[in-house]
Amino acid sequence: MDHLLDDLETKEIDVTSISSSKRHRQKLPYKVGVAPKQNLFEEITSTVKETFFADDPLRHFKDQPKSRKLVLGIQAVFPILEWARDYNLTKFKGDLVAGLTIASLCIPQDIGYSKLANLAPQYGLYSSFVPPLVYAFMGSSRDIAIGPVAVVSLLLGTLLQNEIDAAKHPVEYTRLAFTATFFAGITQFTLGFFRLGFLIDFLSHAAIVGFMAGAAITIALQQLKGFLGIKNFTKKTDIVSVMRSVFSSAHHGWNWQTILIGASFLAFLLVAKYIGKKNKKLFWVPAIAPLISVVLSTFFVYITHAEKDGVAIVRHIDKGINPSSVHKIYFSGDYLLKGFRIGVVAGMIALTEAVAIGRTFASMKDYQIDGNKEMVALGTMNIVGSMTSCYVATGSFSRSAVNYMAGCHTAVSNIVMSCVVLLTLELITPLFKYTPNAILSSIIISAVIGLIDVESAVLLWKIDKFDFVACMGAFFGVVFDSVEIGLLIAVCISFAKILLQVTRPRIALLGKLPRTSVYRNIQQYPEATKVPGILIVRVDSAIYFSNSNYVRERILRWLADEEEQKKESYIQKIQYLIVDMSPVTDIDTSGIHALEELYRSLQKREVELALANPGQTVIDKLQASKFHNLIGEDKIFLTVQDAVLTLNPKSVVEEAC
Repeated sequence: MDHLLDDLETKEIDVTSISSSKRHRQKLPYKVGVAPKQNLFEEITSTVKETFFADDPLRHFKDQPKSRKLVLGIQAVFPILEWARDYNLTKFKGDLVAGLTIASLCIPQDIGYSKLANLAPQYGLYSSFVPPLVYAFMGSSRDIAIGPVAVVSLLLGTLLQNEIDAAKHPVEYTRLAFTATFFAGITQFTLGFFRLGFLIDFLSHAAIVGFMAGAAITIALQQLKGFLGIKNFTKKTDIVSVMRSVFSSAHHGWNWQTILIGASFLAFLLVAKYIGKKNKKLFWVPAIAPLISVVLSTFFVYITHAEKDGVAIVRHIDKGINPSSVHKIYFSGDYLLKGFRIGVVAGMIALTEAVAIGRTFASMKDYQIDGNKEMVALGTMNIVGSMTSCYVATGSFSRSAVNYMAGCHTAVSNIVMSCVVLLTLELITPLFKYTPNAILSSIIISAVIGLIDVESAVLLWKIDKFDFVACMGAFFGVVFDSVEIGLLIAVCISFAKILLQVTRPRIALLGKLPRTSVYRNIQQYPEATKVPGILIVRVDSAIYFSNSNYVRERILRWLADEEEQKKESYIQKIQYLIVDMSPVTDIDTSGIHALEELYRSLQKREVELALANPGQTVIDKLQASKFHNLIGEDKIFLTVQDAVLTLNPKSVVEEAC
C-alpha cells in the first residue's frame, strides 16, 4: 500500500513539473538582472574600497562628533588606550604570571638566537626589551609574545654573512644588521599603512610548513658546533657541508665534556617539553626548563672550571640598557641597498609568522585582530628597535603558546617580560659569563623541534598533492642549499600553483539530477543524466586573458567528443551549448573575444550558444561589448533549468514521463 502511495505521489509531482514546464515555456518568470550603470568615478571608488578597505575600517567614525572621532583615531593607533579603561587587578595577576613565565623562557633563547644571527649575546636581550614595549602600546593581539625568533635570526644571519664576514668586520656587520632591521620595519609599516597585507598571503601554507621545517633542520645542524665543541666549523648552512665539517673534525675537534653537558640538558629539556605536552596544567615546566638549564650548567662550569678543558663559554655580555644606534644605520653608500634588500626579505618572513600567530590565538579566544594594524605595529617596533640596538623582532610561536597557557589577558604580559629583561640587562648579565655554549645549543635545538610539523605534511599529502610538492620543494631547498634558496623555491611554487589554477581552470560537464531541476557535475554525481540534444558546461573560474583560449578550446573539444559519441550510438545531435556562468566572477576583453570566437565556431557546426546566470560584473561587460546582441538577449537565462526548458522543452517532458 505504501509503495502505491509513493508511486501516486511521484506521478503527481511529475505531472505538476510537466504542467509547470508548460507554463514556464509560455513566459519565463525572471530574466538576468542588470544593475544600474555606474559612472567611472563610482566604479573606481567601489573597486578601491573593496580591494583595500573590505573590512570598512572607518565604520566606527560614522555619525560621531569631531571630539569623539579624535579619540577613536588615537585609540586606533594605540589600542592600549581602549582596553586599559577596563583593566583590573584580576587581569593584571594573569598578565604578571604570564609575563614572568615567558621572560624565563626568552632570556636564554635570546642569547642563543643572537648567535644564530652572528651577533653578540646582548643584542638578543635588547630585542626583547624595546620592541615588546612598543608593540604593547600599538598591537591588537592579546596573546602574541614579541622578541627574536629562530627562523628570522638564521635568515638574517645568513643574508648578512653573504655580504660581510662577521668575524673579520664585526662593526660593519652589526651596522648592516641595524640597517636591515630598519628597512624590515619600513616594509612592514608600508604594507600595513597602505593596506597591502594581502601580499603576504601569496606565500602558501604548504610552502610555509616546508620552509619552517627545513629551517628547523638547518638551525639544529648549525648548533652542532656548540653542541660538540667544534672550533673550526663551516660557514655554509646546507646539510652536506655541515655534516662534512662535523665528521672531518670527529677525531680531534670534538670535546667530550661539552657533549656531556649538551646531551644531558637536551634530554632534560625534551623531557620537560614532553611533560608540558602531556599535561597542559604543567605548561610552566617546559617554560622554565631553559632558565633552570642555564643556571645549573653555568654553576657547574663555574665550580669545575670546565672552560679550561675546552668547554666554550659565553664569557661576556655587555651590561646596561640598549644604547642608541641611529648613527650606525647606513643611510647612504653601497650597504644601503644591501640592507634594504635583506630587510625586505626578513621583514616579510617575520610579518608572515607574526600575523599567522596573532590570528591563531585570536580565533582561539574569539576576538578579531586587524592584520593591517598589526603590520603597522610590527613595523613601528622594528623601526624603533633598529635605532636602539635591536635586530628584527616578531611574534614567537613557542613564547606566545606559553603566554596563552599561562593565562595572559592583555599585552601587559609583554610589558612585564620587558621589565624582567631590563633587570637582567642591568643586574644579571655578568652572571652569564660562565654559561656554556653547549647549553644554548641545546635550548635552540629543543625549541626548533616544534617547527617540524609532520602531521601537517601528511595532511597535505592526503588533501592536495601539489601542496605537498610545494612543501617538500621549500623543505629540500632550505636543507640542501640555503635559507634564501628555500624561500625562493617556496615563493616560486606558490606562484606556480596560482598560475596553474588561473590558466587551467576546472570546467565541468553538467547533467540533471533525477526528479529535480538541479544540474551538477556528472563526475561528482554519476546519477545525473545528460539532456538530449544539449551540452551543458560550467566554467569554475573567472575568464581572463590567461585562460580564455583554454576555456574555448576545452569546450570545443568536449563538444567534439560528445558529437563523436552521438554518431556512434545514433543519438540526437547536439543542437545547443549552455554555459553555466554562475562561478564566473569576472571576465575581461580577452574572455569576451574568446566567447565571440566560440560563438562563431558553434555557428559553423549549427549549434546555438546560450549563457546561464552571468553575474553582475559579467553581464555588465557583455552588454558593454554588445555580445548580448550577437547571441541574442533571448539566449541569456537566469538558470540552467530556464535555458533547458526554453531551448528543448521536449527533453524535460520526456524525462518526466
